[in-house]
Order: sequence, then C-alpha cells, then structure tokens
Amino acid sequence: MRSMSVVLLLVVILSAANAQSTSDLKLNQVQIIGSHNSYKKLPDPRVMKFLMKMRKHLGKNLDPIGIDYGHTTIDSQFSDYHMRGLEIDIYNDPKGGVFYKRKINAFVHGIKQKSNVPALLKPGFKVLHIKDVDYQTLYYTFKDALTAIKKWSDEHPNHLPLFINIETKTRGPAEASGLLRFLGFKRMVPFDAAACDSIDAETKAVFGKDLTNILTPDRLRGKYASLEDMATHNGWPRLDECRGKVVFIMLGDAKDMYAEGHQSLTGRAMCTYSKPGNPEAAFIMKDNPERDSSKITALVKEGYIVRTRSDAGTMESRNNDSTRRQAAFNSGAQITSTDYYRPDLRFSTFTVQWDGIHAGRVNPISSPAKKDEWLKE
Repeated sequence: MRSMSVVLLLVVILSAANAQSTSDLKLNQVQIIGSHNSYKKLPDPRVMKFLMKMRKHLGKNLDPIGIDYGHTTIDSQFSDYHMRGLEIDIYNDPKGGVFYKRKINAFVHGIKQKSNVPALLKPGFKVLHIKDVDYQTLYYTFKDALTAIKKWSDEHPNHLPLFINIETKTRGPAEASGLLRFLGFKRMVPFDAAACDSIDAETKAVFGKDLTNILTPDRLRGKYASLEDMATHNGWPRLDECRGKVVFIMLGDAKDMYAEGHQSLTGRAMCTYSKPGNPEAAFIMKDNPERDSSKITALVKEGYIVRTRSDAGTMESRNNDSTRRQAAFNSGAQITSTDYYRPDLRFSTFTVQWDGIHAGRVNPISSPAKKDEWLKE
C-alpha cells in the first residue's frame, strides 16, 4: 500500500513539474503540424484519367500527379490526426455563380459541366483548388469552412492555438493560357478593397463581431508599435493565454491589398505573411526547408513565427522520402504544412507526424532547454 502511495505521489510531482515547465512558453515557442489545402478532396477519377492522357502536353509545371491527393474533414483532421493548422484557399465571387460550372467537364465523357450545387450560385468567397479543373472540395464556401473550424474549437476550449492559413487566389487556367480562354475557360474575379473588407466581414459573421476567440493583429501587437516590434522583442503572448484561440494568417494574391490603409494590420481580422522589415512582419513563409533551413532557424531565433512545408506535389509520398520532413522539423519552423498527416498507401507509408501522434511539441530552436517535451490538446 505504501509503495502504491509513493508511485501516485511521484506521478503527481512529475505531472506538476511538466505543467510548470511549459507554463511560461510563448506562442512562438511551439511547433505544430498543419494540413495543406485542407478542404481538398481527390479529383474526380474521370477528370484525373483525362488529365493523365493529356499529361505530356501540359508541361512539367502542370503535371496532374501534383493534384492527386485529398483530405478528410476538418474535425477529423483536428481530432483524429491532431493537426493544429489548416490552409483554406478562397476565391472572390461577389455576385455568385463564377464556380457553378466546371469547364473541364466539357471534355470529359460522362460528367456535366453544371455542378448543381446551390451554394455556388450565391455571393461570397468560394473554396477550391483550381477553378474548372481541381474543384472537388469538402467545403464549397468560406463560411462553411469557418463554421467547421469554430464548431470544433468551441467543443475543445483548451486546444493549442490553431494556425489557419488563408490563401487568396486570383489565377486559374484562363489566366495562364489564351488557348484555354478561346476554349471557353473564364477569368477569375480579382480581389479589390471591397473584397478585402468582405473577408473580415465573413469571418465576423461566423466568429462574432468582436472576434473574441481570434488572435487578431491588434491583440498580438499589444503595447508594441508594430507586429514586427512585438515579434522581435519577445512580445508574443503566453501559450496558456492562447489556448482555445485561432490565428488567421493570409497569403496569396490579395495580402498586400489587405494591408493597405491598415498600418501593421490595425483593425484587421487576420495577420499576413510578410518579410522582415515590414511593420506587419510577425509571420514569415519559407516553404523549402532543405534549401532554407539555416534561414528558417535564424528567423525563429529572431522571434518570428515561420511556416514551411514537409512535402509538395505528392513527390515525397511517391518516393517515400522523409528528407524534407526532417529538415522542416529540425529547422525550428513553428508551422509545418503537409498533405500526409495520414499515409496514402497507393504510394507508400510516408507520413508527417511526430514520434507518435501529438498536438505539438516545444520548439527545439526557440526553447531548446525544453525541446523534448510534447504538448497536449
């Protein structure tokens, strides 16, 4: 009985010590894994078959094998695979209907061009990978994706902060080729100032006018003159204060326009990826950790939060190559994006997870004294 009491006492002491050792961590002193193009489903197999037949005419940069991946639902990614980051691509569709038809289907036997999806006729941002081609998605609208994120977050109030990348896209097949425009592919609607404001409006429509559970630029900036000052002067909030919260980080074609008139993103719902030296620079994107490992490590040491990628275009999975994944983990990048939090056994057993499935770990670069500790929830 006495030995059992001693064991229980040791468990309590060790648990308390572990809790104490991570209580002073800040937001930039963790590492998480997030999914890339998190809404995406596998392409329609008939479309994929057609694209593979045309592969030699498409060129290396348009190789269809690069889109041959898909994801499970957002709540499954969070709960079953412990992803703590996502990436959502959004397209401007202020009047509705831009994505209702899928032009490639005109060339594929047995598929209609009309989607027959009512949500695609309504105004608002749409979620998909490549207009007219890679259109299979778990969430047709930005609001649908936001709703899924908020629902899971509300149900798990102690979760590690979620890093949600929002990619604003304005290019598609019609922008890339005059021939495709001749064949009927339509150009996209560009982002303008009104569209940038609408991004915030749709976010507030789901998360509430006050964006209570979002780590907005204003909340992160705090007393500092700019986001960069905050990041480079160790001003990130404590991790415990960020649990249950979401931070949105914009990339893509509209991010510079989104920042216009909002010095250091004052009043905006989302942060943006930027470059050192800019007032809004707290988040930096370096997607090739093999090439840029030392640069990523230096940026992390300076205080920035860096996103990188452990795989791209399905190649690491096809070759079962973990080199890029390990470079991402070792670099200290706080956000590692992947398409393979679960293996695609059509290709290999390649997967991007820690040793065991964990929500996160203490950053080996920005907090080296505690680098071997795992983070829960």
